[in-house]
Amino acid sequence: MITINPLEVNGIMFTAIKVELPKTNLLMITNEIGYIMCGALDVDLLSEKLKDRQVIAARAVGVRTIEDLLEAPLEKVTEASKEQFGWKVGMSGKEALKRIA
Repeated sequence: MITINPLEVNGIMFTAIKVELPKTNLLMITNEIGYIMCGALDVDLLSEKLKDRQVIAARAVGVRTIEDLLEAPLEKVTEASKEQFGWKVGMSGKEALKRIA
């Protein structure tokens, strides 16, 4: 099952997406600028092989819900996210999203 819902973060609208897969869930929160996602995101691919695309993205690991994704510390961020929006490893998903509002 795929669930797509609007999500308000400090008055800013995002889209929350949950894809239920066997034995796991794929979670992401996005807007037109970038996104945060569960551990399934290959940040190295985005930062290295797709560097020219300047993808704004980060991942958090060990999350099971959209709420977890908002609160969890980011485990890895793309180079473009660092350079353009000041995202850092360790910041919460919610803090990162506020920077791309």
